[in-house]
Amino acid sequence: MSLLDAVLALPLGALVLAGLGYTLAAAEMTRRALRAGSRGSRAAPSVSLLKPLHGADPGLFEALESFCLQDYPGEVEIVFGVHQISDPAVRVVEALRAAHPQMSIKLVADEADHGANRKVSNLINIAREATNAILVISDADIVVPRHYLRRLLDALNQPGAGAVSCLYVGRVHDGAGARLPATLSAMGIDYQFLPGVAVGRALGLAEPCFGSTIALDRRILDQIGGFEAIADHLADDYEIGRRVRALGLRLAIPPMVVEHICAEASLGEWFSHELRWARTVRQIDPVGHAGSVLTHVLPLALLSALAAGFPLWSLGLVLASLLVRIILKIRVDASTGGRAGPLWLLPLRDILSFGVFLGSFAVNTVGWRGQRFKVDAHGALRED
Repeated sequence: MSLLDAVLALPLGALVLAGLGYTLAAAEMTRRALRAGSRGSRAAPSVSLLKPLHGADPGLFEALESFCLQDYPGEVEIVFGVHQISDPAVRVVEALRAAHPQMSIKLVADEADHGANRKVSNLINIAREATNAILVISDADIVVPRHYLRRLLDALNQPGAGAVSCLYVGRVHDGAGARLPATLSAMGIDYQFLPGVAVGRALGLAEPCFGSTIALDRRILDQIGGFEAIADHLADDYEIGRRVRALGLRLAIPPMVVEHICAEASLGEWFSHELRWARTVRQIDPVGHAGSVLTHVLPLALLSALAAGFPLWSLGLVLASLLVRIILKIRVDASTGGRAGPLWLLPLRDILSFGVFLGSFAVNTVGWRGQRFKVDAHGALRED
């Protein structure tokens, strides 16, 4: 091995060794994050579910209906919002009303924009129609278990909790037009994102807040400036969490997962979505994003082997990397009860993840709902 080869291969090999340790730790920490039981909340205050909608993606009815099937004794209202009454999601809401006439279901159609983030504008419009003090916000593509509200209120009632969020896994919708992009998306969530969150929380490096669920008291929302204060932020969920923590309160995450429906129709749509969020994470947490290179242990091992000319030791690192990624997949599937994708696709998914990671350093704009935006140092959107 030449001096140049050593300069390239040895640092990569060191990263691989660190990545092997990280991956094994992530597998265990994911298991622990979902191991603890929960008794469910004894209190059952009235709850308003806020659901901003845009379009009718595959699985929307199933996702929305899961909120109508809650094993929760308290009063629940669901407030849906669209910007235009012609939005295809309106038909899904009407079907939901017909299927569950006992539910309190409201629909708000309001074109008013309050900032660059149209989802937050939607939330501002529909929050005015919510009548209860406890608000639960979640994205339209989230499917929840029947004990969801009980677990949320149990976590929200814990001392010092200012808001509650939920871990989530990917779920490939049966009606997805192209299963490969949707499967890649689900695998990225289960085998890259979720273990990373588990490690961050276990080491005290992160208190994440996700669009999968944000539950909080309206008084806390008012103290952080309401939705109006984040109307220009792309990562609105992150910004809510940051502001809650700034009040000296913590973000609670109960030991359960909800499901994010993955229904990307093309590889281009999948790549654009993942690159947008990788770019956003890099902007709001540049150090953590750079450090996440350790999560890409298999691509690093392949690069190290290539730089070294494929000696026996480098091939051993590649095999070890494959083994620990398989262990992580098995642990995650066992802990979540899911199976985002087949084992044979995992190496390809890992290589594509590394490509997205590298690509996040090469772009300074994001595409979102047909527009191009720049994201400033505070995560705020600016039209490009």
